[in-house]
Amino acid sequence: MVATNTEELLLERIEKALNQIRPYLAADGGNVKVLELSEDMILKLELLGACGSCSMSGMTMRAGIEQAVKREVPEILSVVAVNLTLPMD
Repeated sequence: MVATNTEELLLERIEKALNQIRPYLAADGGNVKVLELSEDMILKLELLGACGSCSMSGMTMRAGIEQAVKREVPEILSVVAVNLTLPMD
């Protein structure tokens, strides 16, 4: 699928936001990769390295990654990690 100019610009802004927090993720042996931006503005990410199995991944997603992305790209409605397993209450 060929990305539209608008989608390409959104993805550039998303990468810019992620690049702001990547040094913190890398310090703990992790990273994040964009998998998909849906038409309904849901951003799907994959947590890589230590981030994929860390017990703090849920907090990192909500307080770090999601906030950074939404701050830079307010058009994004939701950010989800496809490989994040949150503990059951």
